Amino acid sequence: MRFSILVLTCIPMLEAAGAAQVTFYKDVLPVLEKNCQGCHRTGEAAPMTFGDYQSTRPWAKAIRSVVIARKMPPWLADPHFQKFSNDRSLSEADVKTLVAWADNGAPEGNAKDAPQPVHWVEGWSIGQLDAVIEMPQAFEVPASGTIEYQYVIIPTGFTEDKWVKLAEVRPGDRSVVHHVIAFIRPKGSKWLAGEQTGVPFVPGRPARGANDSQEGSSMLGSELLVGYAPGMPAQICPENSAKLLPAGADIVFQMHYTANGKAATDKTRIGLAFAKEPPKLRDITMSAANNRFRIPAGDPAYEVRSQITLQADTELVSMMPHMHLRGKDFVYKVVYPTGETETVLNVPRYDFAWQLVYSLEKPLTMPKGTRMECLAHFDNSPNNKFNPDPSIEVRWGDQSWDEMMIGWFDVVVPANTDPARLVHVTAGE
Repeated sequence: MRFSILVLTCIPMLEAAGAAQVTFYKDVLPVLEKNCQGCHRTGEAAPMTFGDYQSTRPWAKAIRSVVIARKMPPWLADPHFQKFSNDRSLSEADVKTLVAWADNGAPEGNAKDAPQPVHWVEGWSIGQLDAVIEMPQAFEVPASGTIEYQYVIIPTGFTEDKWVKLAEVRPGDRSVVHHVIAFIRPKGSKWLAGEQTGVPFVPGRPARGANDSQEGSSMLGSELLVGYAPGMPAQICPENSAKLLPAGADIVFQMHYTANGKAATDKTRIGLAFAKEPPKLRDITMSAANNRFRIPAGDPAYEVRSQITLQADTELVSMMPHMHLRGKDFVYKVVYPTGETETVLNVPRYDFAWQLVYSLEKPLTMPKGTRMECLAHFDNSPNNKFNPDPSIEVRWGDQSWDEMMIGWFDVVVPANTDPARLVHVTAGE
């Protein structure tokens, strides 16, 4: 009996001793390199860097708190549905390592135990670039007030088709850039016809009843090239695929700036890496959106639906739900021609601060006639701490205090597929 008591008494002591051996350079830094330094390094979105012991040590308790709560790294997908190649969530072992380190005084350890540092490309995460498209003129962001979406048309000057394998947006000043969407405007398009190139401008509003999410019918035929929002990664097309940038096309920057109390200057640019030869597959960004909703004042769970029917065989490769500050949850479901239904993404706790792309581990085949259905809920009640004003009805709008409901998703199709023939859209009410 005395032996048993001795063993039981020693077990917690051994666990504590083991936990005390967790050090920064040997155990913690490898976790940070793999999961955190993409944002937590100089020049990136995070406000603090985790490159060495001195910069990381002051944040030990905060790291402990956010990894236990699963707030960091940000990953909002329900693990019960699908597997994703870019899953950011920490393993249980990594969580235990970070917690043990913080609980035992965050010891430094021996710098000789550190892993080889990751070679981050300064300024760009996609590596070697073939072209950079930059705003010719900087935009002066005022310290206060509402800033309408700014558009900038930039001719590419390309005399032959380019297949874009990788694309990345780099804001000039992240503190005021809410989001960027870069569209491909084909040669001869009537969209924004007559507007001066290279100069930021506010386009005229679409006619009443037009699809505001498409900036009027004249935008049809233009394709999304790449986007930026907090937490959103670079555009990386799946294997054997790329996005088509036709000869003579323009790039249209849609810039959403938000005043933060301090005047700023922004000159956003986009980096492109081209495929070395024409790919077999074309990557196309699509959306199931609904802009005809009215969220009642005080409603804690207002439901909005959208859907899009595919008119050709495609393969689903990624998804990105988009709402604003009242967004509560978002679900993507695929309804096959047979009537079978499959949930392909469930985001039970949507967070406007993190516009995440969810890339499937394996592409999902969607035969012709498959319907993509999106279901979202909005919390317009006082219980939503992010709600700008629970006393008003909310409709679709550009600004963060308005709302949007867009189920972005990427598909790949044979390279010669005409995107205009891919869909039949119906928006739910």
